[in-house]
Amino acid sequence: MTDAAFGRLDIIIPVYRGEAALRRCLDSVLASDALELADIVIINDATPEPGITAFLDDFAAQRSVTLINHDVNQGFVACVNAAAALHPDRDFVILNADTEVASDWLQRLVRHGGNHSRAATITPFSNNATIASYPRLVTENALPRGEDTETLYQRFARVNDGEVLEMPTAIGFCTWIRRSAWQEASGFDAVFGRGYGEEVDFCCKLAATGWQHFLAT
Repeated sequence: MTDAAFGRLDIIIPVYRGEAALRRCLDSVLASDALELADIVIINDATPEPGITAFLDDFAAQRSVTLINHDVNQGFVACVNAAAALHPDRDFVILNADTEVASDWLQRLVRHGGNHSRAATITPFSNNATIASYPRLVTENALPRGEDTETLYQRFARVNDGEVLEMPTAIGFCTWIRRSAWQEASGFDAVFGRGYGEEVDFCCKLAATGWQHFLAT
């Protein structure tokens, strides 16, 4: 199968709890440039919050998005594996439902993928994403005074334009994944159940065969 880099992508968003955060996430995706090259796939993983189900049903009815509804909670691993199987020729991005993005975030991730042919995953900085956190690692950082997601993003984009650092593992809050690497690893291992450690396992398998994982700085 040919490499999918630079083709149309999917943005996979597993959802369980947190309606307010979910709304902010989707608002940020819609306000960004992402839909120029990607489609949204949302998985309602049997949320216990009726407001989320009503909101997602309405959201999907009004917009060109794919909504998968689970009758029973299956967890992160099953959600991502199922959503990734919808378009088996596409690269994709996993986006946590409490993540906010800005501007040309997706274009930049894709560009890094094009610049690094052995990149299996690319993860951006965040204020709260363990080893991809800024300014302090493994800390939930408040945004700097006077900054919001968009303004801080623009600072990073200007100062670190085109720069990446190799890292040992992707962080699943927002990760671009190359389809050919996903296929080689056969996706996330179901042994991790509802999810914890699956992306580390996935990345270690791929690193052992020469794939790389990058932080988009």
